[in-house]
Amino acid sequence: MGKYQLDTKGKAVVAKYHEKHKPAKFDKKQQLEKIRAEYLKKKQKQTDN
Repeated sequence: MGKYQLDTKGKAVVAKYHEKHKPAKFDKKQQLEKIRAEYLKKKQKQTDN
């Protein structure tokens, strides 16, 4: 066994750590929907005035 080789228990701990600390996945569709909703709300306020 190498100096830094992990057993199955160690591998599971490392995988769990990386799963918890990975950045949130960027969802383009959700982002577009959010921008669209804000735009429509802004447009609605303008027409009310």
